[in-house]
Amino acid sequence: MSELLFEQPLNEKVRNYLRLEHLAKQLDTHLEEDHQQRCFYPLFSLCELAERCDFRSEILKDIDRQLSLLKADPGALNSALLSELLDCREQLLIAERPGLHLKQNRFISALRQRFSMPGACCNFDLPQLHFWLSKPWQERQYDYEQWVAHFRCLLNPITLLLAASRESCEYRREIAPAGFFQKESSQSLSLIRVKLNIANGCYPTISGHRNRFAIHFVQFDQQKHSQQPVEFLLATCD
Repeated sequence: MSELLFEQPLNEKVRNYLRLEHLAKQLDTHLEEDHQQRCFYPLFSLCELAERCDFRSEILKDIDRQLSLLKADPGALNSALLSELLDCREQLLIAERPGLHLKQNRFISALRQRFSMPGACCNFDLPQLHFWLSKPWQERQYDYEQWVAHFRCLLNPITLLLAASRESCEYRREIAPAGFFQKESSQSLSLIRVKLNIANGCYPTISGHRNRFAIHFVQFDQQKHSQQPVEFLLATCD
């Protein structure tokens, strides 16, 4: 029986990183296949996040922190991760504010205004979208790649940083008596990862902060807290 992975951020920074990573995966999916106007939803969500928060300084701090850890390890001095992080740092330093160019794009701006309205993607609402969708997929794919490229300076380092964080923590088997588990940590935690067999018929709801967290397992069919012991795998990332 297969397992499901659930993740819970314990601070606002990691919460934003996970949202951006989620959008990056959706963007890449739409780059691979023609999904018509659906490709704009993750793009506009990314525009919204980039306008709301300036992630550059936080990402640079995290890159420098990870570089320090790698440089302190003689075995990692020639690693691919070190090289990729250095490249990401350079690209982020010279890049303009992500999304700024798209904000000035009249086609994208017109679509963003309409996409927030229910059912407002009809050809009489957005004739320019109707025209764009009539283009060959290769041409639209190229346009989409150019739009997404404005955010790669953010998305690439976040992908690397989250991967490094996940690889640094190991899973251990735990049991939640009566569907409840809690734990304290002397170290500051940033991310909780739970692997759960779908045969249990439940999912975790996780809450907490950097030094303490709790997991409640909820039976999906009844939408009630499970009263049964639940076995799962747990990983905590600093």
